[in-house]
Amino acid sequence: MFRVSLLKGETVGLVEDQVCDPAAEYLDWRWTMYVNVIFAVVAFVGGAALLHRTPRDTTSKLDVPSTLLASIGLLCLVYGFSNAETHGWGSVATWGMPAVGAVLVAVFARWRNRAASPLLPLRVLLDRNRGASFAALFVTGAGMFGVFLFLTYYLQQSLGYSALNTGFAFLPLIVASSSASAVANNVLVARIGPKPVVPLGMAIAAVGLIWLTTLDLNSGYVTQVLPQLVLVGIGLGTVIAPTMSLATSGVAAADAGGASAAVNTRQQVGGSTGIAVLSTMASDAATGYLSGRNPKNPGVLAQAGLEGYSTVYRWSAAVFVTGLVVTALLYRRGVPQQNENAAPAVHM
Repeated sequence: MFRVSLLKGETVGLVEDQVCDPAAEYLDWRWTMYVNVIFAVVAFVGGAALLHRTPRDTTSKLDVPSTLLASIGLLCLVYGFSNAETHGWGSVATWGMPAVGAVLVAVFARWRNRAASPLLPLRVLLDRNRGASFAALFVTGAGMFGVFLFLTYYLQQSLGYSALNTGFAFLPLIVASSSASAVANNVLVARIGPKPVVPLGMAIAAVGLIWLTTLDLNSGYVTQVLPQLVLVGIGLGTVIAPTMSLATSGVAAADAGGASAAVNTRQQVGGSTGIAVLSTMASDAATGYLSGRNPKNPGVLAQAGLEGYSTVYRWSAAVFVTGLVVTALLYRRGVPQQNENAAPAVHM
């Protein structure tokens, strides 16, 4: 986690500990990688058994320039934000890389209009519901991954939970999110449309995050952690399932690959950017709390950590409020119309 330490006995800074998971706790850290092989094998066997071979479109070619521009541009954006913790926001290493990334993404957008087979056709982005869904997925990625990361730090470092108990502690959030996803996507959006549903989910998640700022070193799980987890889970579920479904709904079969890739990219880039920025904010908040206090006092160090976590929760809540405003403005009113000629969408 990001904890306060004395460097060479003089400088107060924040260093990063590794928060291990149960595989690393009881076996070896490499098992955190090996466990993914199981899921990969299941996916491979399932795909081989269930997917059917279809004729290949030989007229479509990979848009190599767009692929390079988008990949390098997004890498520069995320890498630059991650430098803020070690170099500061005023450093060229921090803002220079995002500036280069923004230029490359802009060139990618311009090149896309000239490419014979664009990596992400503009028509995929022009639909209001789809554009709102892409924005919501970016926002959710930025806020969601910050919650998972820093709440894990809190449970393990502030409350002393083991890695295994921390995993069990998150189960109610997963259950709440899954239940809310089913209701939001299959019942609410199908009857009243996404315009009131997705912003409501953003609001619920924001309230849960603000509530998390009340946690302290003596908070009990059942009465003071569980309610917030459930609330955040309901908010995330109400947002994620409808937005993922709408982001690919109505897309022509030829554009289905680009649209689905854009869904994953926006969520992953949002998560990477969110973690990089929020980690820096946590470090700055903890360092600011130590100003004028004794950094050798364990109680002071623990409170500095709490200050960092609370800062992350507040900013994550602000991210979700921004998502609320954007989705409330962009989503169309009413139930989305189905296009019979569109590629099949995956409903969660």
